[in-house]
Amino acid sequence: MSSDPFLDRSDREQQLKWIVLARVIFCIVLIFSSLVFSTGENLSFLSQPFVTLYYLAAAILLLSVGYGLWLKQGKNLLVLSYTQILADTFSVTVIIYVTGSLDSIFTFLYLLIIIYGAMLVLLRGSLIIAGVSSIQYGLLIVLEYYHMVPPFSGQHTDPASLNPSLIFYRIFILMSACLAVAYLSGVLARQLRRARQDLKITHAHYKRVEKMEVMDEMISGIAHEIKNPLASLAGSIQLLREDTAPGSREDRLMKIILRETERLKTIVDEIRLFAKPGRANAIPVMVHQAVMDVVSLFLNSEEFKNRIQVVTHLDEGLIVHIDPVHLQQVVWNLIKNAAQAIPGKGKIIITLTAPRNQRIYLTISDNGQGIESDNARHIFDPFYTTKPEGTGLGLPIIHRLIETYDGLIDFESIPGKGTVFTIIFKPAGSVEDPTKS
Repeated sequence: MSSDPFLDRSDREQQLKWIVLARVIFCIVLIFSSLVFSTGENLSFLSQPFVTLYYLAAAILLLSVGYGLWLKQGKNLLVLSYTQILADTFSVTVIIYVTGSLDSIFTFLYLLIIIYGAMLVLLRGSLIIAGVSSIQYGLLIVLEYYHMVPPFSGQHTDPASLNPSLIFYRIFILMSACLAVAYLSGVLARQLRRARQDLKITHAHYKRVEKMEVMDEMISGIAHEIKNPLASLAGSIQLLREDTAPGSREDRLMKIILRETERLKTIVDEIRLFAKPGRANAIPVMVHQAVMDVVSLFLNSEEFKNRIQVVTHLDEGLIVHIDPVHLQQVVWNLIKNAAQAIPGKGKIIITLTAPRNQRIYLTISDNGQGIESDNARHIFDPFYTTKPEGTGLGLPIIHRLIETYDGLIDFESIPGKGTVFTIIFKPAGSVEDPTKS
């Protein structure tokens, strides 16, 4: 989720670094261009408006140092993004005021701020920035028109000398340009971020697939060889129990053997499912309905219903060609893992969307303990587990099931804050929703 901190944190950090650097370069260019201009016009470099521009550039440089220190701490990056952008709009307003308001050639700087703002805060944020920029420019011109703010020294055109309709027209044009640029930049930034996220997920997914393929034949062969002896062992123990007195020491030992045999059979079945899931039972499935069925089952379980809150944001009408049992297994295991990662009470958020109806995105996020970086590299590796009773096949099986249906899976996790799993499906055709018949 684009607004989600897990998905765009690294991108935002990198973009903020470049923006701080660009701001420093802009201040240096502003200072030197003012010096060159004043020299070319035979003006003192201490005359207005140059002195004010020097002070403003120095103030922006100091702010940039502060932004850099804030960024180095790595906290509240979204707040840092908005703080920088809003401060930059104010700086541009001051530059426009100093360089002639209506005569200023620097109004285009508003558009640059909106464009880079869209990279950081996407569509909604860029529209906010466009509104703030328009309000600042409009207030500046209106206040000068009514002589509530005196024109800056050297200003050529007094707004009060112009026709009010012309004043309104200029403000309207700037506002329209800001909003148009904000909308287009926001849409493009969102699409770019989604494309980069998809590329990252695809790369990580197929890198894991290559590693798993090396083990497929070996694991499948081992599972096949183990299954038959286990069946013979379980059958033999059952026959021996018929001649054993109930409750005797031998009977108790045989029960233990049978219990552990069943456990081994379960592990073998999981290994076989991991090695060759199969898609013979795939049908068009209404994803939101399948997710809600699993959520209802989860909320009725005694282990989780009193301590886990599940919030869903599910788009209806999204269909995937998949075995319903496999889809339920994927969703159930991810929800259960999320709940087990939450100490005490917590929240799980499930979203289902299809931007532009190209792919279906299912995300399951929690506010649990997160995954340590050392473990994160191995969570999809078969037989790797941090749970005392775990087999290490839960997430690898989920990965293999999703891969079987040409889907992708990836995750982002921040230790101490939580984890987000993202599944990408290819949409299928249409099917009638039974709940609406």
